[in-house]
Amino acid sequence: MRYRMVLGKNIHKYRMKKGLSQEKLAEYCGLHRTYIGAVERGERNISIDNIEKIANALEVDVTQLFHNERGH
Repeated sequence: MRYRMVLGKNIHKYRMKKGLSQEKLAEYCGLHRTYIGAVERGERNISIDNIEKIANALEVDVTQLFHNERGH
């Protein structure tokens, strides 16, 4: 699985665990809601700065967003 997809799935997973909408996560990150949606779907090539913003908003380590549970 491509890491862009792994990243998106993990952002979605952690967002749901925190009970946040895409809009609320975007607000916490200073990003746009449609950008968050595109990242979660693996459609955007996201910068490391924005990955860090999202990880901070989700209160997870950046490395957790790249963990591939399937081991691929």
